[in-house]
Amino acid sequence: MQIAIKENLSRIKQRGQTVVEISLITPLVLMALYVPADFGVAFLTAHLVQNAVREGVRIGSGLTSGDPDKPIDAGQATTIKNEVFARLPNRLSNPSVSVKFYFEDEKATCMQVVQVTTTGSYNYGLYRAMGLFGVTAPASEPITRTTQMRYSYQRADNSTPTCAAIGFEKAYAS
Repeated sequence: MQIAIKENLSRIKQRGQTVVEISLITPLVLMALYVPADFGVAFLTAHLVQNAVREGVRIGSGLTSGDPDKPIDAGQATTIKNEVFARLPNRLSNPSVSVKFYFEDEKATCMQVVQVTTTGSYNYGLYRAMGLFGVTAPASEPITRTTQMRYSYQRADNSTPTCAAIGFEKAYAS
């Protein structure tokens, strides 16, 4: 009978030991699984920002002001910005978009360039909780993406490219 009592006490102690071990290791295992997932979400956010910028440049290369002497205007830069903002992921905090139109090689030619740059930051989630274990971790990561596209401006009324715009020297930036 004393042997049975000792075995029961031993089992109870082992169960308690198992509960303590699981409660100590579970946060470490969850952290080890969450950190790569958080980095994956950061990479996905950067990828979505790149897609938004690329789409903004594509839209910008097809816009014209309707004025044969001035291929772009400030309204088109605003249109591009609005399209890029509409495509940015919600996870990107403090986003900013800049649009720049210019002629290639600093002079008016048929080849013009539209450039869109987006900047924002991704705020990490539980990655910051690694500070509880003495690991220094950043709170956020800046994400900046720039895309350029060369295009040939054409008047809306014909298919002949306008190779020299009047009064449109180097760049328009917004």
